Amino acid sequence: TMPKEPAVLRQNILDTTAAILACGIDPKKCFLFRQSLVPEHAELAWILGCLTNVPRLLRLPQWKMKRASQSNEGTVGLLTYPVLQAADILLYKSTHVPVGEDQVLHLELAQDIAQHFNKKYGEFFPVPKAILSK
Repeated sequence: TMPKEPAVLRQNILDTTAAILACGIDPKKCFLFRQSLVPEHAELAWILGCLTNVPRLLRLPQWKMKRASQSNEGTVGLLTYPVLQAADILLYKSTHVPVGEDQVLHLELAQDIAQHFNKKYGEFFPVPKAILSK
């Protein structure tokens, strides 16, 4: 949610890819792709953002903490990032999501968004469950 120098961003993408492969992820057994090259992530985030109310986002503790660290000038990107996370989860119709304690509220938002969407438009998204890990 913070501006990055293009060269730094490109290097971060390569470093992250290398770290994922070094951890033992086998590209012969799973898909490894750059999310920013899949326009459906942003497209679904826009649709879901139109179904999400601002007061709910303002109550998320991550918004409050990060905004405070940015001299009370939080950006729209920071505010709506949890909706993008929900889109990332729901786009693939995920049923279970590994999360740490700090992300439980974001997953609950994804659950609420899925339920709201399904109620309004018919059953489409599974409501993802958390797999809590340390």
